[in-house]
Amino acid sequence: MGKKKMQFEVQENESIEDCLNRMKKLGYSPVRRTEKPIFQEIKKGSETIYEPVARKIIFEGILTE
Repeated sequence: MGKKKMQFEVQENESIEDCLNRMKKLGYSPVRRTEKPIFQEIKKGSETIYEPVARKIIFEGILTE
């Protein structure tokens, strides 16, 4: 028997819908969506600036029976 909860990350080459379809194929239903920003560090002289460049989307799914 597999895990009851599992996390699915939206890959660079897939859409959110593709990720949800992948979850459904494996028998999971989404219960939570989390977005995490990805920052780039930029140095200007002695100052460091953190600028958002992308985001990581993660879905948490539970096993449907």
